[in-house]
Amino acid sequence: MLMKFADLGLSDELLRAVNDAGYDEPTPIQASAIPSVLMMRDVIGVAQTGTGKTASFVLPMIDILAHGRSRARMPRSLILEPTRELAHQVAENFEKYGKHHKLEMALLIGGVSMGDQIKALEKGVDVLIATPGRLMDLFERGNILLTGCSLLVIDEADRMLDMGFIPDIENICTKLPKQRQTLLFSATMPPPIKKLADKFLENPKTIEVARPATTNINIKQIAVPVRQDKKRETLRTLLRQDEVRNAIIFCNRKTTVRELNKSLKRSGFSSGEIHGDMDQPARLAELELFKSNKVNILVASDVAARGLDVKGVSHVFNFDAPWHPDDYVHRIGRTGRGGATGIAYTLVTPEDAENIDNIEKLIGQKIERIANPLAAAPDSEAQESESASPRRKRASAKRETEAEAASAAPKKSASRRRSASADKADAAPIGPSRKAAPAPAKSPRKADAAEPAAPSEPASAIRSPREEGAAIDWNGPIPAFLDVRLGV
Repeated sequence: MLMKFADLGLSDELLRAVNDAGYDEPTPIQASAIPSVLMMRDVIGVAQTGTGKTASFVLPMIDILAHGRSRARMPRSLILEPTRELAHQVAENFEKYGKHHKLEMALLIGGVSMGDQIKALEKGVDVLIATPGRLMDLFERGNILLTGCSLLVIDEADRMLDMGFIPDIENICTKLPKQRQTLLFSATMPPPIKKLADKFLENPKTIEVARPATTNINIKQIAVPVRQDKKRETLRTLLRQDEVRNAIIFCNRKTTVRELNKSLKRSGFSSGEIHGDMDQPARLAELELFKSNKVNILVASDVAARGLDVKGVSHVFNFDAPWHPDDYVHRIGRTGRGGATGIAYTLVTPEDAENIDNIEKLIGQKIERIANPLAAAPDSEAQESESASPRRKRASAKRETEAEAASAAPKKSASRRRSASADKADAAPIGPSRKAAPAPAKSPRKADAAEPAAPSEPASAIRSPREEGAAIDWNGPIPAFLDVRLGV
């Protein structure tokens, strides 16, 4: 018998949010971890990316934090993530599942202004999602107190180890109350992580789950290298070039979804959009337009990657390479369903190299690379030029020929002048006794005046030395009839 989320002891408000997100059945790690977290036990979760581990701590945390109030500069819970992208993803999970709860959240990551983060901390937050570096920076400045934090999550612990964050984590743990609940998640358990768990977790329950299933063999996966400023043009080319019946295009951000949908509509595509800022009725309406083929392209954020079942989707496009590998598996799984075949394209910028490596490690295979099609297929403006009528093409060619002829005439005249000057120079006697005359010095008063150009002599005015009656030097043998020594 399959377990449902309703069997895990979550509140009705949380179950509604989970259902709105399109989930009904928990993954193995969610089914094992959620009841233990709700019972306030320490937990070690050993799970690969793609097993749903984020929701396994976010969901029970929301229900735990629903009872209590936040205080200024004293967060009630702390989630540590190794990268900004992962921190963003966890924050999005809190927004998605906590929409029926009145919880305050703050995101402390580098690369953004501290001002807004400090303001949020001064108001008081229920959950603080942070990278170790920014958290320690604000702590040392006196902007945050961790003495009120009763729940700590250390996510991606083995990745923290790789990035050198373990000393920071140990330092942070000493700032928190000893009486707290600690959850540690890691894909592997190398000795330093085991030592960290033994030091800071008390009688933890260890949950280990198997590697997630690989991607569907019916889906042809293709990676396309692209510059960031050429992504839209490349996408339009692929949409026109390939036989796309209908497609879902995934973006990492909601703003990108909106902007890309507008761009596609301006280019003549029939597209719609679906993302987290839309309420449920609006999302269902857009989805119905896509299912009924009134629009054949749906631009979506990851809110649509799970629980979205549309038959006959021929293509999936990752306009943005997903930040997290498990999102890749869920995204491309929207095609190739029910035994059908599908194609999944991922646009890969140089900045996406690490993300693609992580995806390939997760799915256990290399994604096929192809050349960017822009070199072979022009965009819409070039296509319009190519599809011009034959009469317009002939007129354009005639104009180009006339322009070339007009520009060639002065070039020929200049060429003749250069040739004449060269001939004249060659005819002048050159010998050791000939010395170049020094150039006359210009007077200071006339230094800035423009000298008149010497008139060029036309080619027809240049005569040979014979025509000028000039003496001809002869260096060859003397003909017999001219040799006076022969008495001729």
